[in-house]
Amino acid sequence: MKRNFHIILPILLALLLIAVATGAIFIGAIRIPANLVWGSILHRFFHVSGGIIVPAYYDMAIWQLRLPRIVMSLLAGASLAVCGCVFQSIFRNPVCDPYILGISSGASLGAAIAIIVGWDTFVFGITLPALATAILTLLLIMGIARLRGRHNTQTLLLTGIALNFFISAVITLLMVLNQKEMQQIFFWTMGSVATVSWQEIACLLPIMAIVTIILYRYAKDLNILQLGTETAQSLGVDARRVTYVTLIASSVLIGVVVSFCGVIGFIGLIVPHIARLIFGSDNRHLFTYSLFFGAFFLLIADTLARTLAAPSELPVGSITALAGAPYFIFLLLRKH
Repeated sequence: MKRNFHIILPILLALLLIAVATGAIFIGAIRIPANLVWGSILHRFFHVSGGIIVPAYYDMAIWQLRLPRIVMSLLAGASLAVCGCVFQSIFRNPVCDPYILGISSGASLGAAIAIIVGWDTFVFGITLPALATAILTLLLIMGIARLRGRHNTQTLLLTGIALNFFISAVITLLMVLNQKEMQQIFFWTMGSVATVSWQEIACLLPIMAIVTIILYRYAKDLNILQLGTETAQSLGVDARRVTYVTLIASSVLIGVVVSFCGVIGFIGLIVPHIARLIFGSDNRHLFTYSLFFGAFFLLIADTLARTLAAPSELPVGSITALAGAPYFIFLLLRKH
């Protein structure tokens, strides 16, 4: 029954996610009638109109504006959530996530530098620098934490928080010194999926798939690693290899997400923790539910961001921070 539960529930969550994502198409600064949405979908996929004539501006709004950002919200939210799940498993700490540890800020630093030097006009001109600085930030955190032979979770967490502040200060300095690019850099620091394209989705999707497969491959080892490094070694798990492979794979995915969507914080903190409270700590199931819950979370946050102040738009990163910061404080108080 337990095995069937973990098969049936993801299917039900997938169907619910499709329904919610479809409903999100209707909502926005301009409400699109349901019959026009279904007419546009029927025409695109089945080449039938169903007797519904969809005006060109509605069709463009659906396929060039609404659907790309909805799909990116699903992929980015799922990616950040599963990466947060990995960080919490490795560090055995529920307040660890890529945003708090500075990995997201490191990726945004690479994006800011790329914008300043004009690389954003090239294909992957922002993605590659963001990817490089995300991995460099991770290696720097681990290197600083081990300078005195310490590699415990508290040292890594505090090192990441300190680097997060430092990188944020560097980005602010870059913005002040480069007034022309300030607005574009500000976009990355606040997070948004408003300007994503199908090309970026096509780039993120295979990377997300590969990284997720790698993480699932090490899910059982991560379960054992939560018992402690020495215990994992005694059970035949190469703790160092598992740590480095999963953290680097997660940082690659985070770097790509940040290069497209900017810094969207706290998803990797809230979602895995809630999934763990409901379904337990087995990463083989936790990864699956974190993917679904992360997709739900960012989709709802982005829907709120584009509707609360319509026709203006709020940065989606501010919505996730409004939910995440109080939850972070709650976790700190609960864990003493």
